[in-house]
Amino acid sequence: MDLFLCLSFSLLVLPTGVFGATFTFVNRCDETVWPGILANAGSPSLDSTGFELPKDSSRSFQAPTGWSGRFWGRTGCKFDDSGSGSCVTADCGSGEVECNGAGAAPPATLAEFTLGTGGQDFYDVSLVDGYNVAMIVEGSGGSGTCASTGCVTDLNRQCPAELRVGDGQACKSACEAFGSPEYCCSGAYNSPAACKPSVYAEMFKSACPRSYSYAYDDPTSTFTCTGADYTVTFCPSMPSQKSSKDASYTPMTTPNGDGSMTVSGSGSQTETGSGTTESGSGSESGSGSEAMLANGSWLAGLAMGDSARNLSPSTLRLALITTAALSFFY
Repeated sequence: MDLFLCLSFSLLVLPTGVFGATFTFVNRCDETVWPGILANAGSPSLDSTGFELPKDSSRSFQAPTGWSGRFWGRTGCKFDDSGSGSCVTADCGSGEVECNGAGAAPPATLAEFTLGTGGQDFYDVSLVDGYNVAMIVEGSGGSGTCASTGCVTDLNRQCPAELRVGDGQACKSACEAFGSPEYCCSGAYNSPAACKPSVYAEMFKSACPRSYSYAYDDPTSTFTCTGADYTVTFCPSMPSQKSSKDASYTPMTTPNGDGSMTVSGSGSQTETGSGTTESGSGSESGSGSEAMLANGSWLAGLAMGDSARNLSPSTLRLALITTAALSFFY
């Protein structure tokens, strides 16, 4: 009896997180999501490697200390009564609801975790393999910074034509779309010094500042916490403490005599939470690859050539203006 009491007391005083973490998946999308789970080499599989998560439902799993792996959401899935089928985005190729050790086919929004052994957990949300669904990761009950991270913006509606999948079901990364070492951070570009964010990565980063936008985007994209449980929410609503915004933006393109195009616009934005009002207008012009194309896909002219490190300042400003215009429209 004394031994039993001693063991019970030991369990009570053990530090939080010694048994790993609980992962809870929540679906706030307007349709069913099928999360996929892939444990890294050396980590055990969780109770499921893929499951159905209907709208407004949740499901939790326990992961042991030292576990590492990734999560993602599959969309547009169709499975028959026997559980056989596939998904439109982020399919794992298993032909079943369970992914059985297979990863997500890009484009896919990924949540990546490494649970510390007696120390910090590391986690991030990555757009390096593209984007298919909005996702946010939040920690609870832990110590440290424990910041939330993810991407709450619908990048599918802002995706440039050259990265768009189908009718807008997902948005490719520049690496997947073009296969260039410069975009993939491979070959001669396989180092932080050589591989810099492309204009596409900058677009992703502008929309989702806390998410990985390219392979070496570590400083602003990796987060830590100790002894926490984590909630992974698909299609999260914006936090209630955030200011509501009314925004309007009207971009205009005007042909110039030298074959270039001028992009101009004006906008106003009211933040009701803070009581401040911002307004502004701007215009940029460019020629050659810097000009916006007639179909509105200004990035297509840059697809196989310039990166963010050798683009002119006017092009980068144009990128920001165009991204802002897309955000306001949607």
